[in-house]
Amino acid sequence: MSATSMVLYVKTGCPWCNMAENYLDRDGYKYQLVDVRRDPGSLEVLKRVSGQTYVPTLVAGDLVLSDFGLDELEEFLNEHNIEP
Repeated sequence: MSATSMVLYVKTGCPWCNMAENYLDRDGYKYQLVDVRRDPGSLEVLKRVSGQTYVPTLVAGDLVLSDFGLDELEEFLNEHNIEP
């Protein structure tokens, strides 16, 4: 599943969010970054697509990974063949 449209929901100051951003950037993934604190409507969108409000949350097509660390992120990307 290459070139999957991805959205990463984060909160300013969240260390796990920063790690996820750095990982995706380092490996050349293209994604839309949404800070739920700066974009008021985005929290409702996050709830609708994922059923919760935890960050980081990565939405890749119709797949959702929420409240994760780097190991889970890497496993998710590999398991679903999501490539940069």
